[in-house]
Amino acid sequence: MSNKIKEEALNYHSHGRPGKIEVIPTKPTQTQRDLTLAYSPGVAEPCLRIADEPEDVYKYTSKGNLVAVISNGTAVLGLGNIGAAASKPVMEGKGILFKIFADIDVFDIEIDTENVDEFVRTVKLLEPTFGGVNLEDIKAPECFEIEERLKKELNIPIMHDDQHGTAIISGAALLNAVEIAGKKLSEVKLVVNGAGASAISCTKIFVSLGVNKDNVVMLDSSGVIRSDRESLDKQKAQFATARDIHTLEDAMKDADVFVGLSKGNILSPDMLKSMAKDPIVFAMANPDPEIEYELAIATRDDIIMATGRSDHPNQVNNVLGFPFIFRGALDVRATEINEEMKLAAVKAIAELAKEPVPEIVNSAYNEKNTTFGKFYIIPKPIDPRLITRVAPAVAKAAMDSGVAKHPIQDWEAYETELRSRLGLENKFISYISVKAKQDPKRVIFAEADTYKVLKAAQIVRDEGIAEPILLGRRDKIERLVAENQLDIEGIKVIDPYEETAFRQDFIDKLYEKRKRKGVSLYSAAKLMRDRNYYGSMMVEFGEADVLISGLTVNYANTIRPALQVIGVQPGISKVAGMYIMNTKKGPLFFADTTVNPDPSAQELVDITRLVAKEVKAFNIEPRIAMLSYSNFGSAEGRVPNGIQEAIKILHRENPDMIVEGDIQANFALNPQMLEENFPFSKLKGAPANTFIFPNLAAGNIAYKMLQELKVAEAIGPVLLGLNKSVHILQLGSSVREIVNMVTIAVVDAQMKK
Repeated sequence: MSNKIKEEALNYHSHGRPGKIEVIPTKPTQTQRDLTLAYSPGVAEPCLRIADEPEDVYKYTSKGNLVAVISNGTAVLGLGNIGAAASKPVMEGKGILFKIFADIDVFDIEIDTENVDEFVRTVKLLEPTFGGVNLEDIKAPECFEIEERLKKELNIPIMHDDQHGTAIISGAALLNAVEIAGKKLSEVKLVVNGAGASAISCTKIFVSLGVNKDNVVMLDSSGVIRSDRESLDKQKAQFATARDIHTLEDAMKDADVFVGLSKGNILSPDMLKSMAKDPIVFAMANPDPEIEYELAIATRDDIIMATGRSDHPNQVNNVLGFPFIFRGALDVRATEINEEMKLAAVKAIAELAKEPVPEIVNSAYNEKNTTFGKFYIIPKPIDPRLITRVAPAVAKAAMDSGVAKHPIQDWEAYETELRSRLGLENKFISYISVKAKQDPKRVIFAEADTYKVLKAAQIVRDEGIAEPILLGRRDKIERLVAENQLDIEGIKVIDPYEETAFRQDFIDKLYEKRKRKGVSLYSAAKLMRDRNYYGSMMVEFGEADVLISGLTVNYANTIRPALQVIGVQPGISKVAGMYIMNTKKGPLFFADTTVNPDPSAQELVDITRLVAKEVKAFNIEPRIAMLSYSNFGSAEGRVPNGIQEAIKILHRENPDMIVEGDIQANFALNPQMLEENFPFSKLKGAPANTFIFPNLAAGNIAYKMLQELKVAEAIGPVLLGLNKSVHILQLGSSVREIVNMVTIAVVDAQMKK
């Protein structure tokens, strides 16, 4: 890991409130009455109910949605035995994944012992607290005994994800790869390089799916695991071979499948060439696979390959499984996670890959139509259907195998409930980040001689989000890079004050554009010293795709050059500014928040159309509320009257648009209240997600209040209506906000292309 990443990681975990998680009350706690009910004396009532009926603990407490992520830190992330305390950042991170992908709450618990008896006893004593236990980063062979004993002694679902998570995902991948290759599981010759917890579990599940154990060759650091080797533990012994095979090179001859859970670059091209026709290679060592993806596909054009990396097709990622497996197990109050439930997850994941891929997934990966085949054998991690496919399959398997204490009666209602859990804040950022990385754009940073902008440029370059172009005083940029140990090697730097960078053709073009607007040739040359004019010219004439500015200058001085040089889209009378408010329930879109002080009815129509188009581009169906202090004419005034006029135009000219007004914000956000009072509304059935404000003051106040109250993270302003992508930062934006803005801007530029 590079020094810059190390420093960023340390800052990420320590900045502000240390760590990555916090506990938030789910009930009101503001009044004395609230506290009386929450604690003493009111809390006695649920305690007594649970004492009488232990199962009521699921009714009155968070147990049913609470998982313990437990480790002793003996096998962390490839870092090895670093100890319980050092494993805590990883366990907190696992908790975040549970929450983001399946809305499961987590307490991470780090147990400071390597003694199996002590570990098991400690976890057993915690059973009343949790609905399930995710064991994590425990070394082999102890992890096998720990899980086995806990499953026997506890009555809640338990899974060691290092073993079974990878096994379940790779099992799904193997099912589909074998089908695509036209082979039979019972006949394939399988080589497993690695004999740790994950490799053993993978091989077990492959055998459960139909692989013949006699066709398996497993290797550890000492070579092929043979039946004549002394001191084999029972886990390895079950896959020992008596065949005359002694090396990986021997094992690979005519093999159909290679599964790597070992270390990077141990599989040579010659070994790959010796495999059977249509070889299947799962090189899952991280960060470097057993053979590099590019080398493998260059060596065999008939290969079906998967890795553990997100930058190659077919990523074997545990997040495809564990959140949804626990979700299904918790929802039926399963007493364990058994083989039937794991196999149900395998098959559900495999089957999902054969279904048409949602547009949101295609769009994120810049694919027109991802289809089942050698480059798509398992779903993508951001696929929103995973929760509604895997969790019900696991729940049903728990019921069928007799371990479900709370069977599901209404499957349709259950799937609706699962879908409602998907609107978590990181989904949107995840989607746009993936989409940006599929087609990075050239982004000009007009204020590159500031630390925040340089840092953000380095991050988006390193993350593959954008190709930065730094615009600023070269001497100042170089000084900031040296002082802060930044890495901008390979990033283009342009100093408009340097004669070599000064473009006469830009001066001539600006003069031609503005000569009838009071701009002389002399003033055009002077304006071209302004970075916002220079950057706008670069975008206008195809030398860059996006301009980012505004960190240190006011809004008007940033938007004016863009309007004069780039101009608005055909048929657009006004540009508008939109903020994306990223909330725990999903993104909300606010406009106009930055440009038009007091828009007319027609200008409100134009703003609404611009916003609707942009929201759709993010694969979100806009449900638009045009906000006022009245509801559907309940009060007179210039604001509601103007909105009503705009609504008439939109309903007449855009009949398919879900837009309503004039309407108060609380009704727009509360479907039940809207249904009870205004059942005729186009918005009924679900909350609005897009809000058009009657004037600039209202929009600007609203987004800044939400931002400051920490109710939402603000991304923007996204400038709408220009011919090309220019986006203006908030004055004083943080590095994170700049990175988010660049990500949105890249996606916007992709759409404009």
